[in-house]
Amino acid sequence: MSKKKPLSVEKKLRALYDLQLIDSRIDEIKNLRGELPLEVEDLDNEISGLNERLDKVQTEIKEDEHQILDHKQTIETAKELLKKYEEKLKNVRNNREYNSIVKEQEFQELEIQLAEKKIKESKARIEQKQEAQNEINERLEERNAHLKAKKDELDAILKETHKEEDILQIKSSEFEKQIEEKLITAYKRIRSNVKNGLAIVPVERGASGGSYFSIPPQTQLEIASRSKIIMDEHSGRILVDLELAEEEQAKIKKLIGA
Repeated sequence: MSKKKPLSVEKKLRALYDLQLIDSRIDEIKNLRGELPLEVEDLDNEISGLNERLDKVQTEIKEDEHQILDHKQTIETAKELLKKYEEKLKNVRNNREYNSIVKEQEFQELEIQLAEKKIKESKARIEQKQEAQNEINERLEERNAHLKAKKDELDAILKETHKEEDILQIKSSEFEKQIEEKLITAYKRIRSNVKNGLAIVPVERGASGGSYFSIPPQTQLEIASRSKIIMDEHSGRILVDLELAEEEQAKIKKLIGA
């Protein structure tokens, strides 16, 4: 079985520049989305937090309402006992029995007063919590409307670019496999360290793309010869000649249907 013939320097440069063109287009699509995905995520988290607060407030309101019912039952029970004690007073036989019944009446009256006080406190708490509930609902309505607008905006961009990005990601992986690992590692390192992720740039008007530093004529000739990989000493980018760059730009444009 014959070994795979290694790529020539020129083919390596072409493959690397093709990869750069594809990755740059993916970058453009991601920039088009901008901060929208993060904004949508933040809004989702904020809405989840508001819903948790709303659930808590609603639970507390129900607890207070339940307590009011309990206190009302306490009052009803106390009133029933007071009626019974009133009847018993009509048939008391001595002072001791009288005093005992009176004490029981006083106790039930205190129970009624305490229950009425607690009902008043619970109603005040409910009123405050209902105000908080209304504020949360208003905030939720506003945040949900904002989220919908952001999602619609993001969905429109995704719908427009989703198919293209999928194709580009596949092509990026395909081109990576054609290039030796150490070059891919260098490419990715340079991409992460330079402006706009441009690791490979053409020489234009005697300078590397996007740079004001001129390249010596002899170096320009070496770049044009495509016999070795040359890096810009100022930016650290890999350099290719303009003719190669234009040829690959036309090829990739046709490949991805741009």
